[in-house]
Amino acid sequence: MADIEKVAVFPAREPEQEVLLTPRQIVEELDKYIVGQQNAKRMVAIALRNRWRRQQVPGELRDEIAPKNIIMIGPTGIGKTEIARRVSRLAQAPFIKVEASRYTEVGYVGRDVESMVRDLTEIAVNMVKKEEKVKVLNKARVIAEERLLDVLLPSRKKGRSRENTPFDPHLEVIREDEEETYEKMKRMLAEGKLDDKYIELETSTVNMPPVEIMFGAGLDAMEFTIKDMLGNILPKKTKRKKVKVSEARELLTEEEAQKLIDLEKVTHLAIKRVENSGIIFVDEIDKIAGRESGHGPDVSREGVQRDLLPIVEGSTVATKHGMVKTDHILFIAAGAFHVSKPSDLIPELQGRFPIRVELDVLTTEDFVRILTEPQNALIKQYVALLKTDAVDLEFTKDAIQEIASLATEVNDKTENIGARRLHTIMEKLLEDISFSAPEEKKGNIIINAEHVREKLSPIIKDDDLSRSIL
Repeated sequence: MADIEKVAVFPAREPEQEVLLTPRQIVEELDKYIVGQQNAKRMVAIALRNRWRRQQVPGELRDEIAPKNIIMIGPTGIGKTEIARRVSRLAQAPFIKVEASRYTEVGYVGRDVESMVRDLTEIAVNMVKKEEKVKVLNKARVIAEERLLDVLLPSRKKGRSRENTPFDPHLEVIREDEEETYEKMKRMLAEGKLDDKYIELETSTVNMPPVEIMFGAGLDAMEFTIKDMLGNILPKKTKRKKVKVSEARELLTEEEAQKLIDLEKVTHLAIKRVENSGIIFVDEIDKIAGRESGHGPDVSREGVQRDLLPIVEGSTVATKHGMVKTDHILFIAAGAFHVSKPSDLIPELQGRFPIRVELDVLTTEDFVRILTEPQNALIKQYVALLKTDAVDLEFTKDAIQEIASLATEVNDKTENIGARRLHTIMEKLLEDISFSAPEEKKGNIIINAEHVREKLSPIIKDDDLSRSIL
């Protein structure tokens, strides 16, 4: 029997959040999740480090240093998006992936290019809100607990309203009894003894009218502004509902945390983070490359490029949170460039992407590494998924090699979709096991090369089946 490679399932771990990572450290972190593509990793690592370097430069010169935007060239499924996404996590930077083909020239129906900056700002605001929420969470829990105790002990709330009344021995005895009950209830609440008790909780909501407004290009942000306006004008409606104490605690904590967050500070920090650390990943940029044909669907290609140009060059975009400057946002563009090439972009836009890197086509050896090495490797994912149904999957080395070889063969015969081909092959390979696992509980299952060939070879040999299934 072939050697069995037991693939350990490691707990998911985010890359270490360090602000001062060196380019070498950044590449090492990327190596944990992405196989190969060393040139692309080096380029984005340098670009990320340069952003930190710019922050250390004296004021006047700092504003003059422009980000070195990058174009990644290569077919789909070889790691372009994943590199950009992982880098943004390392930098704790606002990140958004957009597709160039989704945008249209001003005057056409569709989204205008400025919407990518508005969306990025929204992401940054949510990021900062989460960070600020963590800071006020303990205080919010204390306040939420007090509100819960007021609901559980209505008499205590009334008792507080009697605090300024003249001294009365009878009332003093009542206060002492209430205080003793309060301390007992507080202990029970802390110990979770009241979690399953139902209480009536009062929540407030704003009744938004069911109005849907259609906007043309350039006005897609207006809908949010109108909703915000209506939210501030319309009266709040209170609603009482029965919930468990455990759920009520979470609802009240969330409500109090939102009240404690300084929204002006959040907005200021979010805009600053977008302007200095934001990353916009523009995919399918090759789809808007090429000269005009003068008719048909290609008529707005160059128009989209010209609308994109001021955003990449540096301009000020109006968002609902304020004005955002795009001068120092890092743009990472990507495209297969099968039909067109980077030189088909308009010269002004080409000049704004000084770094160009061609990614390597993935080989069979790369597929073997992708299946086993990264912390989120595909085989580790399937092993972990089926383990939840008491099925222990083991893949032999020759099985992994066979899967990689078949992925390469299908990519060569049909469209080359890179590592994404592994997903389709693994799904087909484990289809029967995944379907029957909950009922059969087979325990230990060994996947070897023979099993892989038996399941997949007939499909791969039939070109029509291969194209439609794999």
